[in-house]
Formats: sequence, C-alpha cells, structure tokens
Amino acid sequence: MSISLPVYLHPTLTVLVDDSTSFIESVEFQMNPLLPVKCFQDAHKALRWLSDTYRSQADKCLPIRIGYDEQTLSFERRTIALDVDQVYRTVMNPQRFSTPAVVVVDYAMPQMNGLEFCRAINGLPCKKILLTGEADEMVAVDAFNSGLIDRYLKKSDPHTLERLEAEISSLEQQYFAERSGTLKDLLIRHSFSFMSDPGFVKLVTLLLARHRFVEHFIFPDPAGILFMSADGKPTLMVIETKAGLIAHLETAQDYGAPIELLTALREESVVPFFWKSGGMYTEKSANWQQYCLPAQVCSGRENYYWALFDLPAHFLPEPVYPYSKFLHDMAAHAGD
Repeated sequence: MSISLPVYLHPTLTVLVDDSTSFIESVEFQMNPLLPVKCFQDAHKALRWLSDTYRSQADKCLPIRIGYDEQTLSFERRTIALDVDQVYRTVMNPQRFSTPAVVVVDYAMPQMNGLEFCRAINGLPCKKILLTGEADEMVAVDAFNSGLIDRYLKKSDPHTLERLEAEISSLEQQYFAERSGTLKDLLIRHSFSFMSDPGFVKLVTLLLARHRFVEHFIFPDPAGILFMSADGKPTLMVIETKAGLIAHLETAQDYGAPIELLTALREESVVPFFWKSGGMYTEKSANWQQYCLPAQVCSGRENYYWALFDLPAHFLPEPVYPYSKFLHDMAAHAGD
C-alpha cells in the first residue's frame, strides 16, 4: 500500500549556499515571499547551521523519528519512534517552519564546490539542488544519476528563479512523502485508507488551494485531516466511510437518539463529530445538530463522507505558532 498523500506537510525553510552576493540579492528580491530562504555565502557556516538545526530539531520538530544518530547526523532505518497523536500537535511547535527541507547550493564556490558540500550533508534528509555553470552540466548529470543531488539548474538560464520555485515546491512534497513512509504499517492497521486513494488525494489538493490552507496533518480520532491557515486557524476534515456511519447509527440507536438523527445517518446525509462525548452519540449529545454537518461525498475506490469542522480549542492546549508569524519574525531578523 503506497501513501500518496503525505501524513503531514507544512511550509519549510529553503537554504541557499552561494558566494555570489548579486545572485543572493536577486533570489531575495524575486522569490515568492511565501517561500522563505535563508542565505549563506560561507559554505562552512552553512554546514554548521544545518548540523546544529537538525540536531536541535530531531526530537522536537520531526514527529516521526527514524534512528537519528546525533554524532553522525545520520537517519538510518534502525529504530522507529512513532506517536500518531504527536503529528498534529506539531502545530504548537514554533520550530517546524525552520526545518531545512531543501538546500540549494552553487557548484563553483571557493571554499568547497557544490558537490563537496552535498557530500558533507548526505546523511541529512534534506533535498539538494545544484546550481551549475555552462561547463558543469556533465558533472551535475553524474551527481544526479548517482543520487548525490535531487535536481540541478543552470544559473545562466533566464528562467532559473521561476524553475527554482517549482523545484523547491516539488522537493518539499517529496521530503514529506519520505518522512510519511514510516507510518505506512500503522496507517494500514487504522482507518486511513483514504491517504492512498487518488480520488481523495485530488480532493485534498483542491481544498488546500480553495481555502488557502498552508499545512495539513493526519488526525487520529476521529480519522481525518487537520488543516491550518497561514494565520493559524485550525479546520478539521472529518472523514467517514459507509461502515463508519453504520457504527454511528448503531450507537445512536442504542442511546435512543432522535429519529431525525437516525434517519440522517441511515441516509448518509450527515457527518457527525461528537467531540463532547468521546466521538459517538450519547445522552450528552442531545442537541445533535451542533455536532453534525451535511455530508459531502468523495468518490474514490470507495465513497468517503466528509465535512469541515472548526476544531474545538481543547484539542490544542497550547498556542499555535502560525506561518504568518514565522514570516514576520524572519523579516524582522533578516539582517541578523
């Protein structure tokens, strides 16, 4: 079972390593401000920053850890520590946006060339883009074919910055897809089959664009996806299958629910989110309308019934650090 939708995804920091002041200024001026870039002209300083950042974030920013060795900065698949509840709680971690998911490095630098730099960070999970000159293309092709780099771009290409944005976005998706892979077995054992359904993946992509959500995380109970806006507003997509609605119906019948609710569940016309009563209808849910929304249907390999709810505050006991605040803080410390 392959996972098509990353288990979690949020904006990250792109690291640019280039000794050219003019190119760095061009990137800072022309790049989309919603794609923050941290620039280094000194390759050794960049290496130290990357090492320190991954070391400090290994336990705090990555909810899925894979055998992280702090001495070698290696992510070998030896041990796995998983906490599915911790995935969505990442929204309370202000460090998450500082994750360097993509590193862009110039090939021709005086201290060390771009390939030497990429070899130095090869144990880190970040994706690597090499910027080359006209004479360096074969070197880049060999590095790409050997897996040392993930992309290469010619600096002389007039569309380099435009292409760079697209490649950064694509590689960020790959970064999170790879990090999601460790939850594969766990998802198979739980109610997350929608994660690998192409029809559902298309729907989530549409919702991200339509509502301008910038983050998403799997949500364990009820099964669904937690979306976050740039200003930190949480929206929970509750997802039910036919079997799930039948379970809700049977429990509601046992508790003597109103006929209107039983009919709606039987007709598959509502999605319930009984958050005050442990997820199912009980006598505490007498005013059932406030816990239900009209069901929308996603037809994939099976039908998924879904609705978007405001997330009750108690699910996030600590303040959310929003992406808009991160961008503001970055701009305020741009000269540091």
